[in-house]
Amino acid sequence: MAAIWLLIVGAAAGFLATRMMRIEASIPVTIGIGMAGALIGGLVLRALLSVMGLFAGLIGAVLGALLLIWLWQRYGPR
Repeated sequence: MAAIWLLIVGAAAGFLATRMMRIEASIPVTIGIGMAGALIGGLVLRALLSVMGLFAGLIGAVLGALLLIWLWQRYGPR
């Protein structure tokens, strides 16, 4: 159930992260980045989630998506 929640939050996080990084990506790429970032950020920041509640999950999801966008821009297809 937690993984499903991270994927749902990830779709929103991908949208926020692509806007924060000012990149143009298709909708599926944006959602994919957000979902993967949500899984990465959510799992890494799981302890923070238990301490601060669901808001920490959104923060972790956005941070994870930002990391993936940075890696995608740095090492992705050109």
